[in-house]
Amino acid sequence: MSASLLNTASPLRSLPTCRRRTTLTPTISVRASSESSETTSTTVKQDPQSSSASRTFIAPPNFKPPEPKTFAVRPDKGGEILGASLALFFRLGTGVFASGYSVSFVPKNEFPPGQYALEVAGFKVKETSKIGPRPEKPIEIYEFESCPFCRKVREIVAILDLDVLYYPCPRNGPNFRPKVAQLGGKQQFPYMVDPNTGAAMYESDAIIKYLVEKYGDGKVPFMLSLGLLTVSIRSSHSGPVKFSCVKYYL
Repeated sequence: MSASLLNTASPLRSLPTCRRRTTLTPTISVRASSESSETTSTTVKQDPQSSSASRTFIAPPNFKPPEPKTFAVRPDKGGEILGASLALFFRLGTGVFASGYSVSFVPKNEFPPGQYALEVAGFKVKETSKIGPRPEKPIEIYEFESCPFCRKVREIVAILDLDVLYYPCPRNGPNFRPKVAQLGGKQQFPYMVDPNTGAAMYESDAIIKYLVEKYGDGKVPFMLSLGLLTVSIRSSHSGPVKFSCVKYYL
C-alpha cells in the first residue's frame, strides 16, 4: 500500500501588529483662590492633550481659613517658664548671645535694602558678633542630655555659633556609645571629634578650651570657667541652647 504525501499550501496568517501605546501624563496645575472670607475654592486644570475638562473643589460649608495669631504664653504655663528662666540670672545670660554680640541702631535709608532687620521708629536694628574662623566641616560631639558636663559643651557651641553634629548617647544606648569606646578607648562623655584638624578629646573643660582657641577669641567665658559651680548650675537647669546648624543622629 503506497502512501502519498499530500502537500497542502496553507495560506500565510498575518501576524498582529504591535502598536506601542503612549500614555500621556496630564499636567495638573492647582490654583487656590479665595472668593470671600468664608469660601475657598481650588481649581484643577488638566493638560489640553489629555483632557480639556477642569474641576473645581469647594471648601466645606462654614470653612474658615486659619488666621495668624500673635505668639502668647498659655496662662497655666507662666510658672514653668519663669522657673526655667531662673538659670539665666545665675549664669548672667551666658549662652543666649553669640560671642561679642552687640546691637546698634542704623537709619533706615543707610541700611542695605536686601537685608532683613527689625525696624524701630525709622531705625534698623543692626546685630553683630565677634566670632573666629568657621570650621569647614561640622564638629562631632557625642553626649547625652542629662549630663551637666555635656551642657557646658553645648553652651560654648551656642556662644561660638558653631556648626555641629550631635550624636546622642543615652545610658545603655546601642547606637553611638560603643563607637565612643572604639574611638577614644572608653565610654566617657562628652567626647568631641574635630574632622578639620583631627583633634579628639574627652573632658568638657578641655573641649571648651580647644573650641575657644580654635574658633573664638581664646577666652573662656567667665560663667564656664567656675569649675564645680558651673556644673552645679547646669545640673538644675538645662538653660537655653542656640544652634546655627545641628543634626542629631539616631
